[in-house]
Amino acid sequence: MKILVLNCGSSSIKYKLIDMPKNDTLASGGVEKIGLKDSFLKYKTPSGEKKQIDCEIPEHTAGIELILKVLQSKEDGAIKSLSEIEAVGHRVVHGRE
Repeated sequence: MKILVLNCGSSSIKYKLIDMPKNDTLASGGVEKIGLKDSFLKYKTPSGEKKQIDCEIPEHTAGIELILKVLQSKEDGAIKSLSEIEAVGHRVVHGRE
């Protein structure tokens, strides 16, 4: 089972694609500086190579779309289709009084 785990911050999105129950990380990375002109996506390919895409990412939706595009890319993708992802987990931080 492939699980996409997300951790969204105010100007970033970190992710891992995990193959369970083996607990193998198939892909990982993060979008940084969302909403700024110097935003970028850093990621690790399935072969372990580190890469970066510099582009304007105006909002979180565009960041998620870029992550999904890279996960499925012919060159660096860990999956052939989004249908391979069976679950999505999202880290949620609850405030405290």
